[in-house]
Amino acid sequence: MRIVLAEDHFLLRDGVIRLLEAYGNEVVAAVESGPDLLAALTELRPDVAIVDIRLPPTFTDDGLRAALEARRRVPGLPVLLLSQYVEPLYAHELLADGAGAVGYVLKDRVFDGGQFVDTIRQVARGGTAMDPQVVSQLLTGKDRDTHLGSLTSREREVLEWLAQGRSNAGIAEGLFISEKAVAKHIGSIFTKLGLQPSDNDNRRVLAVLAYLDR
Repeated sequence: MRIVLAEDHFLLRDGVIRLLEAYGNEVVAAVESGPDLLAALTELRPDVAIVDIRLPPTFTDDGLRAALEARRRVPGLPVLLLSQYVEPLYAHELLADGAGAVGYVLKDRVFDGGQFVDTIRQVARGGTAMDPQVVSQLLTGKDRDTHLGSLTSREREVLEWLAQGRSNAGIAEGLFISEKAVAKHIGSIFTKLGLQPSDNDNRRVLAVLAYLDR
């Protein structure tokens, strides 16, 4: 994969570059600020961007803003946010266009290089990869919603796994239930949320997250 990395901490940036290259990827640009990120993404159009949310010059949401603007200029540009913080608002903003190819991973929860690279590939292929803690906070704050409140505890579990980009088989394995049971739960979830189910895993995840963003 051709990757643009945006990270202002030298040691972390250097470490991520080494990790990515060890798995056969090419880091075509490694930048430290929002403006440099936007320029690199629009000029180089990489297979995926790995972006820290808080970059110079303001150290607030410069990385996210640059990524969002780049996706406006290059629709569907894959972006994986790599942050120290669970900030659901930023996840909402990244998912808002419904184009897919997005992810949100917490830095202190990356424990395995191979798994991290697999997550990057998933986003690069157009999938959605959300850290379970991010998904949990997306769901928490919506408990007042009567539709979401109508889900059973098992359906909420399935919904969380869906939001992480898992397939039916992956959910079945993780929850120790059959794929047939997973399909039944998914059908019930979409019925209760007023959403149409889809055979495309990415689209159904985006539909669920789009609903949670309302």
